[in-house]
Amino acid sequence: MEVYCTRPHCPRPQNHFSDLDDHATIRTVQQKYCTTCGMPLILVGRYLPTRLLGRGGFGAAFLARDRHTPGMRLCVVKQFQPAGNLSPTQLQLAQDLFEREAVVLEEIGHQHEQIPDLFAFFEVTVPSLQGGQQEQFFYLVQEYIDGQDLEQELAQKGKYSEQEVLEILREILKVLKFVHEKGIIHRDIKPSNIMRHRNGKLYLLDFGAVKLVTNSPIGASGASTGIYSMGFAPPEQMSGGQVFPSTDLYALAVTSLMLLTGETQITQLFDAYSNQWKWRDHVTVSTHLADILDKMLLSAANQRYQSAQEVLDALDAPQKSTPLTHINPRQPSVTPQPQPQQTHTQPQQKQSISRTPLAQQFSLVKVLIRAAFSGFEGALIAIGLFSLLKSPIITLAASCVILFGLIFAQWKRWIGGSDLFIFPAITLPIVLFLLRGSLSIEQVVILSIAAALIAIAVTAIFRLIYKLLSLIL
Repeated sequence: MEVYCTRPHCPRPQNHFSDLDDHATIRTVQQKYCTTCGMPLILVGRYLPTRLLGRGGFGAAFLARDRHTPGMRLCVVKQFQPAGNLSPTQLQLAQDLFEREAVVLEEIGHQHEQIPDLFAFFEVTVPSLQGGQQEQFFYLVQEYIDGQDLEQELAQKGKYSEQEVLEILREILKVLKFVHEKGIIHRDIKPSNIMRHRNGKLYLLDFGAVKLVTNSPIGASGASTGIYSMGFAPPEQMSGGQVFPSTDLYALAVTSLMLLTGETQITQLFDAYSNQWKWRDHVTVSTHLADILDKMLLSAANQRYQSAQEVLDALDAPQKSTPLTHINPRQPSVTPQPQPQQTHTQPQQKQSISRTPLAQQFSLVKVLIRAAFSGFEGALIAIGLFSLLKSPIITLAASCVILFGLIFAQWKRWIGGSDLFIFPAITLPIVLFLLRGSLSIEQVVILSIAAALIAIAVTAIFRLIYKLLSLIL
């Protein structure tokens, strides 16, 4: 059996003991020690770490077996491992956060099925490798969730659909509702802290940065400790101010953006100059969901939804059937509340909703430009195919398929912007090469421009018919 040494910086932490392959021996053996550094391997005589799961800023996590259970239950052993360059104040803060995670898990883990249970919390004191000194290590043991976190899922499958994100939102909001009602704010919601079990159930992990608000006096103790994940924390948390349930809702909205867009560098979607999230150009989602996410992302905490239940109610609210072209992009779908006077020296945060104007997304000019591109490029492709295939029917069928692919690629926003000029610039010389003088460049360009004008005319007619029908109906 492989047993992993938990001493930080052990040069060879893997240890193999053939006698531990027998379960009866595992239950009766007194102790095993690392063959490299002498660290006790069976923690408090019960837990046998088998492999490293990962390391973070303040600790490491190990997969372990509990030899005091009939089935040698799998569990997660988390060890407090602060970085060596912390000040005494920072070290004490980190230790307090680690102990707080154990307190919270003990309080709520067994009360909610989507929060891991706490099994144990203990410390181990061993001789230091330097000799003549003692080292103290803190551990907590929690339920093992057999699955992947959403960050790992995103890396494997790519961006999520709107329906998938809605399902995740509803599940985590239910967990947050329970957590907030207990007076606890998580403060570190992000994809890597949401785990999906193999059976599909979602779990909220890593309560090491929680803030207990019910038992804290109002004042300095209500301030943020400065522990947060960059990009997911709202302004009040980054500035060290007081945190609220809406702080978690903000982070959950950023998590949703990361899943919808597939953008792992989530800060690239935030425009620091305008202090807004610019994300709508990167996804295709319903206006209903987009408006909800926008409100969750407001910079002022009092303008966001104030509870997880409010977001759930908004998600379940009937969706309006107002056409997109009738929506005023400058008017948020919610009534903003006045922003309280800022007491810190941070720059004033803008309160406008971060969204791309819908009028710009669906402007007639852009539609006609795309139609012109489709007509021009389609004509070039048809001319080139006919020079190769010599069959009008086959050429027409192949050209229609390719043209449909171009339109679909524009609709999915796989191509756009400068691509609309680069594609024809590449296609034209290829077609001229295939023709080898049977048509002059002027003839090819004139035919392609004619096709582009026809495409513009057809698109404009259909657009006019749509506008008339929308006004009548």
